[in-house]
Amino acid sequence: QLELVESGGGLVHSGGSLTLSCAASDFTTSIDIMGWFRQGPGQQREQRELVAGLMTSGRTNYADSVRGRFTISRDFDKNTVTLQMNYLRPEDTAVYYCYAQILTGTDWSTYWGQGTQVTVSS
Repeated sequence: QLELVESGGGLVHSGGSLTLSCAASDFTTSIDIMGWFRQGPGQQREQRELVAGLMTSGRTNYADSVRGRFTISRDFDKNTVTLQMNYLRPEDTAVYYCYAQILTGTDWSTYWGQGTQVTVSS
């Protein structure tokens, strides 16, 4: 069972920056996709929004609301993923969850971190 541990959340003023980091418990496992989802205040788990994802191919995927402000990067040797968040807005306030997806044959396995709170004050 792959475990993901996040760090770096906190409270920041609007316009500020934060960096989120996530490390997988096993750096020898080949992870196909790592990235971040977020769950806003009052939202249910099924309403989590993809923030950014980065495949082993190097292809990235960003939510329209964060493109140009957030940057995702990975250390493929260490199985870590980082989300640099700049020009933060109050609407970015959410619990941010690291995720990892591994493709085995035709089956995808998805793993989640415990979540880290990001609060942006106006």
